[in-house]
Amino acid sequence: MGKSPEQLRLTPDERAELVAYMDGELPEAQARTISTKLTHSATARRDLEMLQKTWDLLDHLPKPKVNEQFAEKTVTNIHQLELRASAWVPLAGMWGRWAAVGLLYLAVAAASLGAGYTAVRWVLPDRTERLVQELSLAEHLDEYLEVGSYDFLDELVKSQALGLSTP
Repeated sequence: MGKSPEQLRLTPDERAELVAYMDGELPEAQARTISTKLTHSATARRDLEMLQKTWDLLDHLPKPKVNEQFAEKTVTNIHQLELRASAWVPLAGMWGRWAAVGLLYLAVAAASLGAGYTAVRWVLPDRTERLVQELSLAEHLDEYLEVGSYDFLDELVKSQALGLSTP
């Protein structure tokens, strides 16, 4: 069973906009929507009257007394907050310069390391390369040591025992 138009309530969004409606600060389309609802709904009118009475009661409360230095202290506090907020700007600039110098040193160190590695690889001979080239000599080293000298091998070739021709 639906509610009669007299029982319609304001939505939470419309209720939040009632103060702006009373002050005439709402855009025309929203003001027209709330005005139509107020025209058709006694509940909505009652909500508006309660809000108006609450605002009227606020006018009867005693006004707080502020000493003469209140405005000066407030402005001073705001100025100090602004100074603290802008104090990080020079620090950020200093840290930025330190970071840039650090990155520059890091780049120079990396380039030096790469150049050093390249120089060592190309300039100095590779000892393992020599071992690979002389592997057959190393495999038969014990046999060569038993022969003794080159003269023995020369005599062996001359004797035709191996079937080799002499040069």
